Amino acid sequence: MALRAVIFDYGMVLSAPPEPAAHAELLRITGLPAVQLDALYWADRSAFDAGQLTGEAYWHGLLRKAELNLSPAAVAELIVWDARMWMTANAPMLAWAQALKAAGILTAILSNIGDTVEQAMVRELDWLQGFDVCVWSHRLRLAKPDAAIYCHVLQQLGVEPHEALFIDDRQVNVEAALALGINALVFTTVAELRAGLIAMGLEKLLPLPAVA
Repeated sequence: MALRAVIFDYGMVLSAPPEPAAHAELLRITGLPAVQLDALYWADRSAFDAGQLTGEAYWHGLLRKAELNLSPAAVAELIVWDARMWMTANAPMLAWAQALKAAGILTAILSNIGDTVEQAMVRELDWLQGFDVCVWSHRLRLAKPDAAIYCHVLQQLGVEPHEALFIDDRQVNVEAALALGINALVFTTVAELRAGLIAMGLEKLLPLPAVA
């Protein structure tokens, strides 16, 4: 078995769970109860990630549904805190990505993400530059689990499906990768990922993530 590339999801894989302090700022600015804000937050998130909505349009739509009339400055704040909510690195996974790179394995990020979040990440996260390929869904107007976005990242890496390993926290995205012949695992914890890699016999082909 040849393995030339590892493709990472970003949110909840390379990044830690949403930053509580940033989420608290979204609640403060909108004044909404957490349950209501979270329901509204995810309602149109897929359209935002797929580039059908800009960040500004996404937040204006959310506020309209909540029957809130906030100032342009408040909307700008929401955009800032939304991005910050997703920018805490999952340090063990980032260290593993760097170890893979040092071992000669190509690395990529394949993320469903909207324009304003990606812009903030690229501006503030220097470590993104260490990946060979970064594919952000909004730029392509495609999102996982659409097969086309997986084919795009494979093409950018210059590898065949069986030469790649894909890691994502969502089962539906992993199943889409498997259907294309890509090796894939659902991410839950670093320890579970390490066990899954060993079960696949991949410890002979790449360094394993370290478990604290």
